[in-house]
Amino acid sequence: MKINLLSCDAQRPDKRAIAKCIVEISSNINDSLANELTDILLEGDPVDIEMEDKNSGSALRALRKLSIDYEIVE
Repeated sequence: MKINLLSCDAQRPDKRAIAKCIVEISSNINDSLANELTDILLEGDPVDIEMEDKNSGSALRALRKLSIDYEIVE
């Protein structure tokens, strides 16, 4: 499943927690790429990631918990 991470509405976003979440829910992203994607997201640009379908429910809950807005592409 592909999702677009659109924005983070948290008062004080936790960059480390967001990067860790991206690594955990994505199917092919390592730590350094997750850090770059987190910076891009926090600057206000959307980020595309590929997610494994089997973890989609818990992954989407984790994104909502971090105040990350997303849209499901596929």
